[in-house]
Amino acid sequence: MEDKPKNKIDLIDRKYLLLDGVEQVGAFDENEITLHTNMGYLTLQGEGMHITELNLDEGKLTVEGLISYIQFFDNKPAQTTKDKGKSVLARIFK
Repeated sequence: MEDKPKNKIDLIDRKYLLLDGVEQVGAFDENEITLHTNMGYLTLQGEGMHITELNLDEGKLTVEGLISYIQFFDNKPAQTTKDKGKSVLARIFK
């Protein structure tokens, strides 16, 4: 039986976040990042945030910037304040 990847968050000085268990990035900008993890949906809010590492094969994400808000949603996607419903590729290739 294969083990489910762990869902783990390390937050260092509210400026550096390491997250395990990421399955998909929904939307992102410097103020908000929405994610689907192996335990549900997650929203990060802050200032000057940028994704410095994303490895979906290993489920790892690294974010740098001021992180002021982390919220989990069990069964429904996180609501974004900008670009609602657009995929990562749609946002990159505007």
